[in-house]
Amino acid sequence: MKTSVLKVEGMTCGHCVNSVEGAIKQLGATGKVDLSNKSVSIEFDESKLPLEKIKAAIEDQGYDVV
Repeated sequence: MKTSVLKVEGMTCGHCVNSVEGAIKQLGATGKVDLSNKSVSIEFDESKLPLEKIKAAIEDQGYDVV
């Protein structure tokens, strides 16, 4: 398992946290949002799930991965 931390712009509330964490969970990974740092820590199996797919899922929720 690999852990990556991504900066995500546009998250402001609990709904945002649920949207981002839910999108990550649907891909079979685990994500934990830190609103104060505008980041998400993701644990995933990079042999099965490329980081680019996780970024795309977050951006599909309306947030910007920077």
